[in-house]
Amino acid sequence: MATTAPATTGSPSPVHENRSGASLAAAVGRRVGLSLLTLVVSTVVLVAAWYALLRLFDVDAFVGKRPLDVYAYLVTAPEAPAHRDAIAAALRITLTDSVTGFAAGVVGGIVVASLFTLVRPLEFAFMPLAMLLRSVPLVAMAPLIGILFGRGLGGQAAIGGVVVFFPVLVNTTIGLRSASPQAVDVIRVNGGTRWTALRRVAIPSALPNLFAAVRISVPGAVIGAMLYEWLFSGTGMGAEIFRANAQVQYNQVWAIVVVVTFTSILLYTLVTVLETVVLAARGQQPGRG
Repeated sequence: MATTAPATTGSPSPVHENRSGASLAAAVGRRVGLSLLTLVVSTVVLVAAWYALLRLFDVDAFVGKRPLDVYAYLVTAPEAPAHRDAIAAALRITLTDSVTGFAAGVVGGIVVASLFTLVRPLEFAFMPLAMLLRSVPLVAMAPLIGILFGRGLGGQAAIGGVVVFFPVLVNTTIGLRSASPQAVDVIRVNGGTRWTALRRVAIPSALPNLFAAVRISVPGAVIGAMLYEWLFSGTGMGAEIFRANAQVQYNQVWAIVVVVTFTSILLYTLVTVLETVVLAARGQQPGRG
């Protein structure tokens, strides 16, 4: 009597799903561990360089505060809770301003890079202009941006967005060009448009480059937000560090610099972990670009 072979389905087996989940978890775990190790090593190197540079240039202790001075200002001094509260309040404002500029720059960079890919003459015409604008110092452009966009949300998005826009534009354009020509040809042979090829092939292949640009841009967005605060809003870490310097409050100046630096490093690390999760889930290699 003949036996009937069991019907197969297209769904993945539980064993395959478990292996995929385990591989993703292992990739994320390795990247998180590496990121944390990098964070620790960066901290040690920065502190060592801090001490070495102050000693090398023989900076007066009144101006050049040591790590222990900053630690006392933020942790052990009687006024430390008030210092921490003031810096935390300013940091919240700066992070909010950073998100605005960061979002504007990322969205603008992706849109323009996509247009360059869809309409190649646009890239030949406008990419040199974009690189020329990139060479202009942001401090020189900021007053003009303030005149054009005002001192509200528009100016905030424009100043922060300029810092983020150019790395995202260049890296995303390179990533979109790296799409497999064979995969694009398959889309076109089956009646797909350039937009379909961009959406289904080019954008997924550009994700590693996009994440590389985002990692580079996160600290820049914080600096752009502080520049906006210093020049226009009078709030946040940018304004606080200007006031502290004017009032010869060098402990506060150094504390703000330390907090901003480690906040930027932490944000960079979080983006790195997010990159690992997204790319590992898609079977792509993190860290390219």
